[in-house]
Amino acid sequence: MKLITTSINSICAIALSLMLFSSSAYSAPKTLVFSAIPDQDQSQLIKRFGKVADYLAEKLGIPVRYVPVKSYAAAVTSFRNNQIQLAWFGGLSGVRARLLVPGSEAIAQGEEDTRFVSYFIAHHSSGLKPSDDFPVAMEDKTFTFGSKGSTSGRLMPEFYIREHMEKSPEQAFSRVGFSGNHSRTIALVQTGAYQLGATNYKVWESELAAGNIDLDKVSVIWKTPTYPDYQWSIRGDVDSEWGAGFKQRVKQALLEMNDPELLQAFPRSRFIEATNDDYQPILDTARKIGLID
Repeated sequence: MKLITTSINSICAIALSLMLFSSSAYSAPKTLVFSAIPDQDQSQLIKRFGKVADYLAEKLGIPVRYVPVKSYAAAVTSFRNNQIQLAWFGGLSGVRARLLVPGSEAIAQGEEDTRFVSYFIAHHSSGLKPSDDFPVAMEDKTFTFGSKGSTSGRLMPEFYIREHMEKSPEQAFSRVGFSGNHSRTIALVQTGAYQLGATNYKVWESELAAGNIDLDKVSVIWKTPTYPDYQWSIRGDVDSEWGAGFKQRVKQALLEMNDPELLQAFPRSRFIEATNDDYQPILDTARKIGLID
């Protein structure tokens, strides 16, 4: 009887060891989750970034999933809470997110993002025409920004409004709105719901190419000086989750992205290296107008 009991115990121990080994050896790898600021209609973003997720999964050898968010603020919050580990941020949202997560870094940007601009656009009824000079005649008209957390749709346009008009937007315009994204800003000005607006030049060009802009109704009247904008930012703790050197592997995968279809989804010609220091002008500007303490 003692021999039988010992044998049974041995068999159970071996079975348990095999189960633990199997669970450890064959457990599914952790999924890298990323998102992007909702600067355009959500349906466009899901189509764009689903293919990017497939590309990153192939390059990194782990599951990668894109999750949409409803607002710029939600993208920053998701990054802070580790619901996403990687994000395609605008300049301001990226600065905000990295301030909340120690060790987080901007690792790549579009080549065009080193010299980004915002467009000020006007409905034809405003009577404003394109000019190299800041359009101070905007005063007392209606104006819409994009998202409250947008670099190109709010931060930089507001900075230049304050600089040239020496007033806050609420003092300068008869009504101020926040459309939520660049596509909607263009649509609101085109319909005349707002006489003026500020938008991302890349989204303007995409919408124009897609035939969604009627130049008899809305036009660009001024463009800002250049500034740094969009970038990929990654949490500072990813190496502890996926192993030493993982952050560098993600960065390299982004820099090596050369599929024209993937790049056109942004749209960017290619990705180049980025650092947190590249976005110091954004932080300085946000502090100057009170958007960051």
